[in-house]
Amino acid sequence: ADSIELALEWGQGKIRVIPLASGPGQIDPVEIALNSVLACPACDWAMEPLEPRHFSFNSPFGACPVCQGLGVELEFEIGMVIPDPEKPLGKCAIEPFRFGGRPLVRYYNSWLKALAEEYGFSLDAGWSALSEEQRAVLLYGSEGRSMRIRYRRKGKVQQTDKGWEGILPNLTRRLATTKSEFTARRLRGYMTPHVCRGCGGSRLRRETLAVTLMGVNLGEVCRLSLDRLDTWIGRLALEGEAAKIAQPLIDELGKRVGFLVDVGVPYLTLDRETHTLSGGELQRIRLATQMGSALSGVLYVLDEPTVGLHARDTRKLLSLLRRLQGLGNTILVVEHDEEVIRAADWVIDLGPGAGARGGQLLGEGTVPEILGQKGSLTGAYLSGRSGIQVPDRRIAPTRGWLEVLGASEHNLKGIDVRFPIGLMTCVTGVSGSGKSTLVDDILRKELGRRLYRAKDRPGQFSELRGMEFIDKLVVVDQSPIGQSPRSNPVTYTQAFGLIRKLFSELPAARVRGYTPGRFSFNQRGGRCEHCSGDGIKRVEMHFLPDLFVPCEVCGGTRYNRETLEVRYKGKNIAEVLNLTVDEAEDFFRVIPGIRQRLKSLSEVGLGYLRLGQPSPTLSGGEAQRIKLAAELARRATKQTLYLLDEPT
Repeated sequence: ADSIELALEWGQGKIRVIPLASGPGQIDPVEIALNSVLACPACDWAMEPLEPRHFSFNSPFGACPVCQGLGVELEFEIGMVIPDPEKPLGKCAIEPFRFGGRPLVRYYNSWLKALAEEYGFSLDAGWSALSEEQRAVLLYGSEGRSMRIRYRRKGKVQQTDKGWEGILPNLTRRLATTKSEFTARRLRGYMTPHVCRGCGGSRLRRETLAVTLMGVNLGEVCRLSLDRLDTWIGRLALEGEAAKIAQPLIDELGKRVGFLVDVGVPYLTLDRETHTLSGGELQRIRLATQMGSALSGVLYVLDEPTVGLHARDTRKLLSLLRRLQGLGNTILVVEHDEEVIRAADWVIDLGPGAGARGGQLLGEGTVPEILGQKGSLTGAYLSGRSGIQVPDRRIAPTRGWLEVLGASEHNLKGIDVRFPIGLMTCVTGVSGSGKSTLVDDILRKELGRRLYRAKDRPGQFSELRGMEFIDKLVVVDQSPIGQSPRSNPVTYTQAFGLIRKLFSELPAARVRGYTPGRFSFNQRGGRCEHCSGDGIKRVEMHFLPDLFVPCEVCGGTRYNRETLEVRYKGKNIAEVLNLTVDEAEDFFRVIPGIRQRLKSLSEVGLGYLRLGQPSPTLSGGEAQRIKLAAELARRATKQTLYLLDEPT
């Protein structure tokens, strides 16, 4: 035993044993490989004993060593390196070879001439005109085949014989060896994320992926949708000791997955990245975690939980809320959805308008009581006394079509879809049916690449037709218009620049030599320096959350006394920023540029907002409408495609 232990120590857990012959005529003994570690006796490959951390891509013990657990690698994208396949190669068609200084540009042009002579193509031809062999040589190199190139260096013509390394290897080498952050940043601009070749996007090491349960590894389990995962868990059949160990875990896992299915997200997969989820999906996932905790006596506050939820799934959500209520909890829901309102036990209706025109209690009580209250705007719509007018006549598509052919990303089944030009098209379907995949992953990303050379890689499709009808893309979603309190509706719509210019042209400002910058709270000179133009001061509370109080010098106006002495129609710049959009539209009615931008905000239902309201205080719907108003205020091209993500 001591000899075996010593041998295992010297052999790092692996030994070979040769049995002794026991007598005459004994055949040659067979060497036996033994080990005390997880190792292959044939190739000596070994791994340490598996632990839970080996099944997490957030741990270095489980993460794929190629992509570091990200599931993707950055690679040079041919479509970004050569953005215009019709452009002649001799006229800077290869985008990265246009930069780096004149000597370097001439050097690469010399290589292109040599390659054209050697492989028989013209520099007047575009990338699309080359054969597959010629493209392969340009991209990946001449594989040792030498050619003579002549180039000018330091005023002298030099020549050399060597092989071409290829565009992609050249860019990879330059990125790895450059010491310039500017050059590295520019080269990374030609790269896009691709599925990792080491793990196939699963993020895990191959050792981890070699562990299977019912023939399925962890990466494959994470790619299942939640409803399919729920079915798979139900089919798990373990026996004996394994069943005793794993059954409690299986039961708990099945319960948690079931909660997620019940809240209306059965289409999500476990490997879905959080930043790709909508606000409604995140809220419903948090709701599912609360169901698993089985707490009672809790007040749950939900802010529009039906956002992004199809009407079919709303009933499931309501059923789940009733289950939470049945545990002894109180549910408070802020919601516009009719089905949720009608399902409520008690309704509180505020109004009658928004902003300064709201804040009144119009009615409260059961749904029948709300329906009968004449002062309730919500009750008027629920009872049918008010409604949205449906057009009597629809406009027929006559200007052409934007067509996506062979869309097959995610769950799309190679479909062909047509969008009529010049009309409003609504893309609808149950949650998880492929709406966002079609419109966002395929259409938006492909249009972004073609119109603006965006780096986002579109989903799989065969062809996009009708690009001649589109010259501009505007995406209006519910992402914030700004994270800083210095951003507000008038800065986003660019009306503030016109207001500042107007104040700088007033006689009181011209006498003092004030420029438009004087009326910006982001620049020195006109702003209050005590609060740096924030209007508030932070009070650190150490172990408690910080407090924010109005600046004691400017009183929250953001400007110094000299700047506030300049007035237009009796109001200074701080008082103008405190006006609502509707008030400001009337205030600036004789200034067309300002009035037009404010009118756009009013037309999208934001007349109640104050001009200087900080962006972080705006809701997702308000931010979306501000973006739409900013676009409506710009000059139309009549070939703009507006993509709106759940504008209601």
